[in-house]
Amino acid sequence: MTKQSKYDLTIIGSGPGGYVAAIRAAQLGMKVAVIEREKVGGVCLNWGCIPTKALLKSAEVVRIAKKSREFGVHCENVTVDFPAVIKRSRQVANRLSKGVGYLLKQNNVEIIHGTGSFLDPHELAITDAAGKELQSIESQYYLISTGARPRNLPGLELDEKKLISYRRAMTLEEMPSSMIIIGAGAIGVEFAYFYNSMGTDVTLIEMLPQILPLEDAEIVEPLHRALKKSGLKIAVDTRIEKVDRLAAGVTVHGTTPDGEQKWQAEVCLVAVGVQANSDGMGLETLGIQTENGFIITDDAYRTSVPHISAIGDVIGAPMLAHAASHEGIAAVEAMAGSHVHRIEPDRIPSCTYCHPQVASIGLTESQAVEKGYEVNIGRFPFVAAGKAVAYGERDGLVKLIFNKEDQKLLGAHIVGLEATELIAELGLAQAMGASPESIAWAVHAHPTLSEAVSEAALDALGRAIHK
Repeated sequence: MTKQSKYDLTIIGSGPGGYVAAIRAAQLGMKVAVIEREKVGGVCLNWGCIPTKALLKSAEVVRIAKKSREFGVHCENVTVDFPAVIKRSRQVANRLSKGVGYLLKQNNVEIIHGTGSFLDPHELAITDAAGKELQSIESQYYLISTGARPRNLPGLELDEKKLISYRRAMTLEEMPSSMIIIGAGAIGVEFAYFYNSMGTDVTLIEMLPQILPLEDAEIVEPLHRALKKSGLKIAVDTRIEKVDRLAAGVTVHGTTPDGEQKWQAEVCLVAVGVQANSDGMGLETLGIQTENGFIITDDAYRTSVPHISAIGDVIGAPMLAHAASHEGIAAVEAMAGSHVHRIEPDRIPSCTYCHPQVASIGLTESQAVEKGYEVNIGRFPFVAAGKAVAYGERDGLVKLIFNKEDQKLLGAHIVGLEATELIAELGLAQAMGASPESIAWAVHAHPTLSEAVSEAALDALGRAIHK
């Protein structure tokens, strides 16, 4: 095993947290290495955020084609070339992975392929997929950005044939005739929307009382209605009892508020439970503290061993790519001596890419009330927004939650066309402590969907114009 020169910073994992941190560290003058066992870009770029959006774009094209008569355009006999849909998704991921590799090289970041494990607090061994030691490196600082993976839950162990993970769901060779999806968080809902749009008979099962359980209940209702209207079957408040794997598919047994029920399908996608990729790195020998596998960090993302930091999914919620990127920047700036603060969870937007889209930032109405706030709420429906009506996208709502005492924005929630783009304005408004008055006084171009944001702010003041 060869030993190479020292680095200022070695980053384990090249996902959206790791590669962004590497580039920022290089900008700060550090000599940086990135350890990656698969393709650069991590799960997000190769098996998550990006390729799923490529799949969902295909679903959106199908949806628009099927409703084209509404716009005076006739698209007869719309068909789906499923292998071509999958192929395009992989091409998009591969192209962007190469792009990230280029960015790292342009910033003189060394990419080392392999798996890293600590020999001691300052030395890291690099091994290949077979466990053969390739080299060791030394570094002044380390940043762990190894992400998380699906957890095998009792009775729901993945075999990637009958019970599959999201990763397998992105590379199926043939479109299944039917699919059960267990878990209606963002991943479950997005895949339910995708496969339903492709023509698969989909049943979505959720243990909690609503799909997208972390979102505001009022915002979820229009999505629930739209998904059911599209033919997707939904069972909420349902506990899974057992899953039978049969030659022809799977049978899922569950208990609903109406009693016992069972569902049958060709395949079952399990979209519940994740575990941190913190094992196998020798963290326990260094005394790095974890909780249920997730690494514990301080406000500057340092672990219990101060020169080793951690960011992203491996440290737990919110487990979002954009959160990891900002954490990575904060962590390396702290290493460089800057005074940084941990990113507040309430300042991190959440997005679900289905139709209609759902996006939010900050507290839901129930969370705000539970925290003791007296709230002032402004609402504006898309049905009253000119562009939404012109586009045939009337299912939507903007909901803004303000603290009545100081008029600061506590939470913003949107369901509807391009909700995931509209939420950015409200993230900025929240960060700057904007009041409903200041949001409303910002001139929003007409006709745009963003006018619904302005009108919701006016509604909180009792002055909505088009409501």
